[in-house]
Amino acid sequence: MFRTEIEELKSRLKIGYSSPLLTVGSCFSDSIGQRLEAAKFEVMVNPLGTIFNPLSIFELLELALERTEVLEQATLKRDGVYLNYKFHSSFSAKTKATLHKRMDDALNKVYEQISKASVLFITLGTAWVYEQKKTRMLVTNCHKTPQKEFEKKLLSSEEIVSAFFSLKELIHQYNPTIEFVLTVSPVRHTRDTLPFNSASKSVLRLAAHYITEMADDVHYFPAYEIMMDDLRDYRFYEKDMIHPNEQAIDYIWQKFVSAYIHPKDLELMEQWEKVRQNLNHRPFNPKSAGHQKFLHNTLQQLKSLSHTLSLSEEIAQIKKQIQ
Repeated sequence: MFRTEIEELKSRLKIGYSSPLLTVGSCFSDSIGQRLEAAKFEVMVNPLGTIFNPLSIFELLELALERTEVLEQATLKRDGVYLNYKFHSSFSAKTKATLHKRMDDALNKVYEQISKASVLFITLGTAWVYEQKKTRMLVTNCHKTPQKEFEKKLLSSEEIVSAFFSLKELIHQYNPTIEFVLTVSPVRHTRDTLPFNSASKSVLRLAAHYITEMADDVHYFPAYEIMMDDLRDYRFYEKDMIHPNEQAIDYIWQKFVSAYIHPKDLELMEQWEKVRQNLNHRPFNPKSAGHQKFLHNTLQQLKSLSHTLSLSEEIAQIKKQIQ
């Protein structure tokens, strides 16, 4: 067999349907978070937008817990729209007040989720960061400001480790029992050039290694290694040859499930997945007796699962289709 399949992943950390979750970081945290959401886990998926470098991720999480004046200082106006250097470009508004309300609302949601979450998933994308030359301010997004106004630098693993443990100490003041899962994004940052991308990923992976060695409540999920070694073939990539395709993400998701989902919840996950596939069924004749029977059976399945899962929307959707 022409593969170097990753070894079986085991973790003492187990996630169940009673575990509130939060995912933050690069776009890979969206991929895992959306699958957790589709599986009906209580998860908040990347509420601060896509963030690639670890220091910006940590800074925004700290801001969610303890606000400072940095958001005001980082606000800018470009092409008639207000943006913020600390936030993703999806946070924009025509007035400064509206922008700040959007940012505050997102930070408040993160605060609430961190305060009750069982697990915080953090996906690290790049160790390259940009600092505004004039203010020495670290930026999350340059927002098309001319490159000459920023200095690009490569973080050290020591900087990342130190910043993480400062964040961890702060979070534990609000939620002493929360645990952490770190991943390194398998998406290559080709704009940095492939050699610089390799240097960046190496720094992130080394930092994650040191962190997990130093803290029992921090776990590492090898998404990067699965993609680079186990799925070492371009048939597992999108057409851009950079992003993992659906087949690859499904495979990584299955590895994630086997490592972290509590065995008692796996059966419920599988039951829900079958019903979810039924909900996506599109009949040729919605009024036929056969399809109406199918809808009634699906409704009963939903009701039986609704004692554990939040399915009010799905039940209402089916009821509308029943004649």
